[in-house]
Amino acid sequence: MEKVFASPSRYVQGKDVLKTGLTYIEDLGKKTLLLCDDVVWGIVGEQLYENLKKADFEVTHVPFNGEASSKEIDRVSEIGKEHSCDVVLGLGGGKTIDAAKAISDQLGIAVAVLPTVASTDAPTSALSVIYSEDGVFEKYRFYAKNPELVLVDTKVISQAPTRLLASGIADALATWVEVSAVIKAKGTTMAKGYSTLAAAAIAEKCEATLFSFGLQAIEANRSKVVTEALEAVVEANTLLSGIGFESGGLAAAHAIHNGFTALEGPVHEKTHGEKVAYGTLTQLVLENKPKELLDKYIYFYQVLGLPTTLADLELSGITYEELLMVGKQATIESETIHQMAGTYTAEDVTDALFAVDAYVNSLKK
Repeated sequence: MEKVFASPSRYVQGKDVLKTGLTYIEDLGKKTLLLCDDVVWGIVGEQLYENLKKADFEVTHVPFNGEASSKEIDRVSEIGKEHSCDVVLGLGGGKTIDAAKAISDQLGIAVAVLPTVASTDAPTSALSVIYSEDGVFEKYRFYAKNPELVLVDTKVISQAPTRLLASGIADALATWVEVSAVIKAKGTTMAKGYSTLAAAAIAEKCEATLFSFGLQAIEANRSKVVTEALEAVVEANTLLSGIGFESGGLAAAHAIHNGFTALEGPVHEKTHGEKVAYGTLTQLVLENKPKELLDKYIYFYQVLGLPTTLADLELSGITYEELLMVGKQATIESETIHQMAGTYTAEDVTDALFAVDAYVNSLKK
């Protein structure tokens, strides 16, 4: 098997690029399908729509229903086909972005990803996570190309809730933990090959950047200002983590996140990154990593307000049989946990989920 490195054709990040960077979109097409949910429309979508119209773009705005499901992708694709759109603009968070990439693939047209939060590493990759209408993980959908353009306006992101930036840090902190495990096992990456030296270096730099600048970036976000620390963390959450996970590999942390979709209840009110955070701690326990490393992650997560116990995930009092549902979902044949050196069963994962909770609670005594 070959080494494979994948990345978007162009990545542009800076203050006000949703106003000043329209020429990057123009290079892809003038007949745009603007996909965003109603909340994002009110925050920045309507203004972008007006700016595009003033720049002589043809714009078809389609409200996103909130779920990156096959049904929603088919619905919006039909609208794009009817209007002969030549570029999809995915404006918003992870699920909007995943849907936009799928619509682009379905229509055979370009996609420009315009994230309004730095909460996931979805923007740069040539894949989408597809869910059922009820929000249950179904599959990864892979594409022949990465997005033609990722346009990241850090001023917009600085105005977003701090919880979402912290969530993005959690998602990105899983990158080197997972990539290093995949490299050790000579596992397959999401780019359908072995990891490159470049991907490993990017993933390691991602972790170092977040530990160095994460707390300062959170405070900048809390103050709704753009600083060098915020710029660095937005890049780590979006570009470094995006390239790192795709070309370096996913392992147990994201498989466990997907496992949580098997449960019902308030755990689903947690963000992607918040569930990945607990998955990352669980992977560290599965790999029996040194206490010093585990404690480093736990402390950093707690300062950021991220989940480190089952109670934090609204799973207080959950039974072994209930949590075993997570272990079973996380270890289905197609899951990324199987790219690791060890062979892990549903019971192994469930034991580790409880072990994380017990260990973190012991630190409080």
